[in-house]
Amino acid sequence: MTRTPPPPTATLGYALFATRWLQAPLYFGLVAVQGVYVYKFFNELWTLIVRCVAGRADETYVMLAVLKLVDVVMIANLLIMVIVGGYETFVSRIDLQGHRDQPEWLSHVNPNVLKVKLATAIVGISSVHLLQMFVDVDHTSHHSLLWGTVIHMAFIVSAAILAYMSGEMVARVEHHHAREHHSRDPKDQSHGRRDAEPEPDGGPLPVPAQAGPPAWETHTRDAHAEDRIRAAGFPARKQLEDFDTEYPRAFDRDAVARLGKLDFVAARRNVLFTGGPGTGKTHLAIGLGLRACQAGHRVLFATAAEWAVRLADAEAAGRLTEELAGLDDLPLLIVDEVGYVPFDADATRLLFRLVAHRYERGSLIVTSDRPLERWHEVFDGPAVPAMADRLAHHAETVRLDGDSYRKRRTATAWAE
Repeated sequence: MTRTPPPPTATLGYALFATRWLQAPLYFGLVAVQGVYVYKFFNELWTLIVRCVAGRADETYVMLAVLKLVDVVMIANLLIMVIVGGYETFVSRIDLQGHRDQPEWLSHVNPNVLKVKLATAIVGISSVHLLQMFVDVDHTSHHSLLWGTVIHMAFIVSAAILAYMSGEMVARVEHHHAREHHSRDPKDQSHGRRDAEPEPDGGPLPVPAQAGPPAWETHTRDAHAEDRIRAAGFPARKQLEDFDTEYPRAFDRDAVARLGKLDFVAARRNVLFTGGPGTGKTHLAIGLGLRACQAGHRVLFATAAEWAVRLADAEAAGRLTEELAGLDDLPLLIVDEVGYVPFDADATRLLFRLVAHRYERGSLIVTSDRPLERWHEVFDGPAVPAMADRLAHHAETVRLDGDSYRKRRTATAWAE
């Protein structure tokens, strides 16, 4: 296959996007400032210790010195938040997934969250400065106290307004997306969710969809992540962290870890999981989908048969084009279980329309029990080669080899 060169506008866009690296030296400059504050902290601490040992430190002096140390620490905290959060938001992703020291706010950092946290940190620093004035009230003029209080209150009001506006904007965007999603097709949920109890597809047993959110999800503090997960229509909750990586005889662990960063969603690339029944394909697809919801992406999950029914209903209603265009609002679609049910020429044509429309517009995750070169065994009609070609281009394929996980669980149960 020959790759089509990107258009000039895309090349210009990539070049402009690459200029974000000009900000990297700025963040390293702030790292040097962190070093200055470390020196200032220990210098103040040494002075306090010397005066206390010499008996020249009264209670007021000790309290003011401690407040100075707290002030330095809070400013240093503000710096590290700007350095790490700003670099993650505006320069490049920092891969700390699974690191035991990963800060809770980094997993869902975005410009809105960063602004609110910075405003809150500034209010805290202002509080310490105002407390220093009141502790040393004998040496502080009434004019300074008045204006210190007024400035502190202005910081509080500004932070409150910023937090309210950020929350309102996020809520309106989510509400708009949800209303659009439901107005296009009131049967979305029935097509995207299966009511029957799912079978495990590799890894530990999944948590049922009606159960509470998993542990990793509670750390995101994202009030809308749960809404996105419910709207996605996952048949069960299966996390990447729970996948039994030791069970398949062979699969590319590095590729799965790389996919877990979700760069393929931003790049509008596809993912294809192939392997026999029970090797964990659906588990990995759901795990990536859950992580995408956690990262703020809208996702929709359905089996290949359910997608065919959904598109056939839209075509029968004369709105297939609108249906496909509406799916552009979802950065990630998951097509599960390709190969278990044969498709006639009409169903093949509709699924080709879906793959062709998503080509370089959005990401697809597809699970199948056979590689693309054998899809002619499942699909009927002349569109099969073109569908496989578009799906494979800009795609990462992960092959899982092994026996069925379900059979292993059955054998273990009999042994017990």
